[in-house]
Amino acid sequence: QVQLVESGGGLVQPGGSLKLSCVASGDIFIIHTMKWYRQAPGKQREPVARIGRGGTAGYEDFVKGRFTISRDNNSNTLYLQMNNLKPEDTAVYYCNADVLQTNGARSDYWGQGTQVTVSS
Repeated sequence: QVQLVESGGGLVQPGGSLKLSCVASGDIFIIHTMKWYRQAPGKQREPVARIGRGGTAGYEDFVKGRFTISRDNNSNTLYLQMNNLKPEDTAVYYCNADVLQTNGARSDYWGQGTQVTVSS
């Protein structure tokens, strides 16, 4: 099995910054694409950003220029640097990983989420 654990959420004022982390552990051979999603109250979970194993990143329009996704393959850690935060960024943020395990099985895994609240 594989576990993903997010951290770094919290309460921040509009215009502030936070950096989220997600550490993957367990039976991991290779982690392919890693992604951040978010879910605001009363809304569906939506993608935020994605990054391939080689570092190629993609962003949804609503975070372009404000958020930066990165990863450390040596430590199986995913990051999301969030700058110029807005109240509409308030949500639970989830990491997702496409994992190839040592037994050849390949599955998607999710973390438990970390709350980000942007408010004055």
